[in-house]
Formats: sequence, structure tokens, C-alpha cells
Amino acid sequence: MALLGIAGCSALDTGPRLVGGPVPRLPATGGPASGFGGNFAYYSAMYAARPEERFPLPAIPIERIDPIYYRRLVDDPTGERPGTIVVDTDNHFLYLTQENGKALRYGVGLGRAGFEWDGRGVIQYKRAWPRWTPPDEMVARQPELEPYSIANGGMDPGLSNPLGARALYIFQNGKDTLYRIHGSPEWWTIGKSVSSGCVRMLNQDVIDLYNRVVNGTPILVTRLGAAYPSLSA
Repeated sequence: MALLGIAGCSALDTGPRLVGGPVPRLPATGGPASGFGGNFAYYSAMYAARPEERFPLPAIPIERIDPIYYRRLVDDPTGERPGTIVVDTDNHFLYLTQENGKALRYGVGLGRAGFEWDGRGVIQYKRAWPRWTPPDEMVARQPELEPYSIANGGMDPGLSNPLGARALYIFQNGKDTLYRIHGSPEWWTIGKSVSSGCVRMLNQDVIDLYNRVVNGTPILVTRLGAAYPSLSA
């Protein structure tokens, strides 16, 4: 499979702009998708404010996000070797596979129709508080992005930058695919397909992932099939 199309990870949706921060350990799954599985305080801490960040992150209103997309430890459904990132485009999940048949699962937002992609690659490198430089093809489609073009040096890092607090850069066969796994201030887009092709995460989740992976980490973007009806999936 090959990575398809051109992407710039644009985040131009409208709505409230609130974001937040992680804790190091994860509970096992449990509880209905409509509730918090008895762990509201735990998840509130996981997605709390991050005042120590270069650009301090306010807390995410987790009660407004389906709990199925909270970061958690699950049985690994991917079949990939430990240390692999797998993006499940059917269900808007990202897995980081672990030993003993487990995986860390994160909720993600994905690209609109016409910008989807799949295939294998590697995380070539990663950046904290990156600049955003939409590719020329995106600027041609959206002229309002011209101030942030490659020629103009891109957008400065910060809370409104579409790449958020962290970005992981995906290469295939030694070439930049122009796709990224990245943070987003737009928490309401997690679990949806609204961006221009990249894999967006809650800022505190992408910080957690960034701290767990190294350059050269393999990544697979694919369809895993059946949806997950409950948090115990």
C-alpha cells in the first residue's frame, strides 16, 4: 500500500479552543461508552491543564468527549509487533502496541473524504511545538493560508497552530509523505473525519505518545474493521 494524496494537517474548524495534559499510568478498560467507567477523577487528571508547557495548555472538558476516545490500555487487536503505531481509520483509534498482547489506545481525528490515506511508513523524526508550513497544493486550494506558506516561513508554534503541542513526521521509503501525527486544540474533532488528511490527537495525548516513541518507529495506517460498541472493547 502507498500513502495517498497531499496533506497539510489544516485545522480550520470553528468552535471552542480548549486543551489539556497527561498522567503516566493507564487503567484497563471498563464501563459503558456513555459513562466514565468509575474513573472520572483519573481522566480529569489525565486531561488537566499543563501550565509547565512552553505554551501553557488549559484543561480539556472531558465530559464533552465520548469516553471511548480517552487514552487507555487495551488488548491489542492489530497483530503488529510491539513498538508499532497503528492508526485504525475505521474507528478513529491510534494504537501503540506493547508486550504481552496489549496496546495503548488513543482517540484520533482523521481526514475528510478525498484526503484519506493508508500504508506503512516510519516516524522519521518528531518535534515539540512545531512550526506549521502547509504545502503549496493546500495553499492553492485555500489562498487564505498564503501568510503561512513555505515561502513565508510557516506559522509560529503556539496554541492556535494546527500541529499543536507535538508532531511526528511520517516518511515512506526515505521520503516525506507530508502526513503527520500531531496535536490539535480542536478537541471536538476527535473521533471525526474533518482535517486535511493528517492524524490529529488531543494535545495531552500527543505529548504522551511523543514521550513513548523514538525516531524510526514503524507506523501502519489501515482499516481494522468492526466498530467498538463499548469501552471494554
